[in-house]
Amino acid sequence: MDEPLFEELPVQDRPEAPRGSRPRVRAPERRQVEWRALSLDDLLPAEHRARLVWAFVERLDLGPLYAAIQAVEGGPGRPPADPRVLMALWLYATLEGIGSARGLARLCREHLAAQWLCGGIGMNHKTLADFRVGHGAVLERLLIDGFAALLQAGVASLERVAQDGVRVRAAAGAASFRRCATLRECRRQAEQQIERLRAEIDADPGATSRRQVAARERAAAERQRRVEAALAAAEQLTAQRAARTVKDGKAKQKRAARAANQAETQARASTTDPEARVMKMADGGWRPAYNAQLAADTRSGLIAGVAVDNVGSDMGKMAPLNDHLAAAYGVRPREHLVDGGFAKLDDIVALAAAGVTVYAPVPQPRTGDRDPHVPLPDDPPAVAQWRERMGTDVARMIYRERAATAECANAQARNRGLIRFLVRGTAKVKAVLLWFALAHNMACLWRLTPG
Repeated sequence: MDEPLFEELPVQDRPEAPRGSRPRVRAPERRQVEWRALSLDDLLPAEHRARLVWAFVERLDLGPLYAAIQAVEGGPGRPPADPRVLMALWLYATLEGIGSARGLARLCREHLAAQWLCGGIGMNHKTLADFRVGHGAVLERLLIDGFAALLQAGVASLERVAQDGVRVRAAAGAASFRRCATLRECRRQAEQQIERLRAEIDADPGATSRRQVAARERAAAERQRRVEAALAAAEQLTAQRAARTVKDGKAKQKRAARAANQAETQARASTTDPEARVMKMADGGWRPAYNAQLAADTRSGLIAGVAVDNVGSDMGKMAPLNDHLAAAYGVRPREHLVDGGFAKLDDIVALAAAGVTVYAPVPQPRTGDRDPHVPLPDDPPAVAQWRERMGTDVARMIYRERAATAECANAQARNRGLIRFLVRGTAKVKAVLLWFALAHNMACLWRLTPG
């Protein structure tokens, strides 16, 4: 039974190729006409996550977006793209780390998953860009409604939240920051340019096309608007710095004048993004940025709320975000975890009065060998309890959940492209941050509810 079959067959030798012969390969033929009985749905694998994104979007309440559409059945006007398609495209692009409208438009032309989400609808970068930043209130409502639904289902909880801040580079260069005197000169030049353009078309309407002149005038007006906003921001910073230097009007007149002059000399604002501020980044450098805040549930890892401002320090941002969560969900988080940069004593006192327990590291004393967890004589009761609490092993174990929750959410946002904002202004920046929060919660939902 173990003897080989066909033992008598001879072994065939491989024939030698003639010398100088070219190798035979299978070359591509891209002009061959083929008939394929396939639909766009057949080309995308059944397990592709673009299908999961679309299933998630189908469950969202996009009524406000549909209500804003002016093209109705039986009426004039070209119908716009379905808001579900735009929503799905940006959620998918956020997961893929694409934060540019032009990059997403190119993806819609070249990538099968984006083409499947479009479903044959043509896309351009202008439509995508406008949709991304034009519905911040709707995005925040979707974030709140989604988290509230998971609260009712028992998947998420607000018993313990972790907050962390991340400084994200703004769409403004360091060279765009100007002092008040320079901004006034920029405003004067912008006004002169607008006057020249208007005089040009009045003197000779046929010199250039009206479309070109109108475009140039719009650009000049936009620059004037940004310069005006930058000048207003610089003057506001000047007033704030002068007020900090001269308190309660008790300083002498010369000192007040000197402080105001020094503040005006130092205060600067960007002509590109007047709301951006220069902040110290994680690598120790100073660059124009925004401070983005994320509050996440420690049980599920879901993001419950976001906030954005242009103040580089995290001090004083704990109580406002806790109040925001209480107003949004009708339930105040009972425990709030933050790092040492948030530990403002007034916030600890205010949250303790509202029944919130704060877990934040106690700063080390600058001098001496005093135990930082021993209350000081002038500490309010809430602060004294916080110091004693953070000296216990139970508090240290609870505080470890902050890094596994808030810092993890920030790290995942970084990995998805939250490195630099490509939009300008706090409102648009917050809209982009909400996209990252929605995409994060969508991915967490796949993990929490695999069925």
